[in-house]
Amino acid sequence: MGKEVNGVSRSRFEMFTNSDEAVINKKLPKELLLRIFSFLDVVTLCRCAQVSRSWNVLALDGSNWQRIDLFDFQRDIEGRVVENISKRCGGFLRKLSLRGCLGVGDSALRTFSQNCRNIELLSLNGCTKITDSTCNSLSKFCPKLKHLDLASCTSITNLSLKALSEGCPLLEQLNISWCDQVTKDGIQALVRSCPGLKGLFLKGCTQLEDEALRHIGGHCPELVTLNLQTCSQITDEGLITICRGCHRLQSLCVSGCANITDAILHALGQNCPRLRILEVARCSQLTDVGFTTLARNCHELEKMDLEECVQITDGTLIQLSIHCPRLQVLSLSHCELITDDGIRHLGSGPCAHDCLEVIELDNCPLITDASLEHLKNCHSLDRIELYDCQQITRAGIKRLRTHLPNIKVHAYFAPVTPPPSVGGSRQRFCRCCILL
Repeated sequence: MGKEVNGVSRSRFEMFTNSDEAVINKKLPKELLLRIFSFLDVVTLCRCAQVSRSWNVLALDGSNWQRIDLFDFQRDIEGRVVENISKRCGGFLRKLSLRGCLGVGDSALRTFSQNCRNIELLSLNGCTKITDSTCNSLSKFCPKLKHLDLASCTSITNLSLKALSEGCPLLEQLNISWCDQVTKDGIQALVRSCPGLKGLFLKGCTQLEDEALRHIGGHCPELVTLNLQTCSQITDEGLITICRGCHRLQSLCVSGCANITDAILHALGQNCPRLRILEVARCSQLTDVGFTTLARNCHELEKMDLEECVQITDGTLIQLSIHCPRLQVLSLSHCELITDDGIRHLGSGPCAHDCLEVIELDNCPLITDASLEHLKNCHSLDRIELYDCQQITRAGIKRLRTHLPNIKVHAYFAPVTPPPSVGGSRQRFCRCCILL
């Protein structure tokens, strides 16, 4: 091999001869052309590779393939394509997304791991053929791996987490959502050897209990994001351990964890002042008392999903309006005790004028057009959900749009069946059927 220039050997440049008559090839140095190609996406690079022999060499050079996302390019690829990519890219490749590539299995990923040992970010989300064997390969050959997405890879077990703990100590983010064979033993092995974990996505890992959370709280001081949606066995005890051990926590999702109470809101308020996102949908034991403590201590809150927190009242909205000036997204769907007065406080609070972008009020039966009047000065409001708010009228929505002309309003009004036409046969369909 000749001397390298920007990762391309000199011998490769020798392929460019005077027979290549394209003006751009004569005017621009090949190093500059290579630099230009480095900004192109996968599809454009493949097209450029078909222009000429010289462009084929440049477009397919490994240095241009440091970041590859095949999701929008082609999802029905076979394993051999991944193997070919890995051989071409080699040590250049840093980020690869095979999300949704159902045909890719363990064999292809073993070849990939052997060839692309500098990989830092790998998404295998939805690659349902892979098993623990893939994680063994990553552990053996890819020590620089930082982000790994294995969501919906349902054959993954504790053995994968143990393998990753042994070979990927730099791991910062792991998504094993819906890998429902994982238990506390796998979590324990992982967190003990990967102290730099910042993001854990455990949505749908239904076997996890409080003991798994105790391991996380005891070994993950850098944790910023934790998703435990529908991990229905966890309770306040485990989550309080998380709060006490993970003071940098900014995003927590425990939607569908029906056992939790106000105790977790108190623990968050006392230990996690940086909290920005809280999702507690369908946590029906939470009340105004807990949200009052939370709001008074977590002033950086930006997004809250309180859907089906059926015990909260206007009291929660009053506290949020006073203490949470950065609030951008708020879901109150099915919070049937919320009234216009709560929305009035929210609409006059610090977040209203410049921050509040989305508010969801589906199935809030006490909400009327008065609430829309209270929101008319929320200049950043982009979307409002009003499905099954039966006291909301078209006239009220029209008045809101005079103040916020670009707002997206999602509402439903039951169609009115038109009366029988005079002098003719009765119409058989209501108005909605005619439209459809």
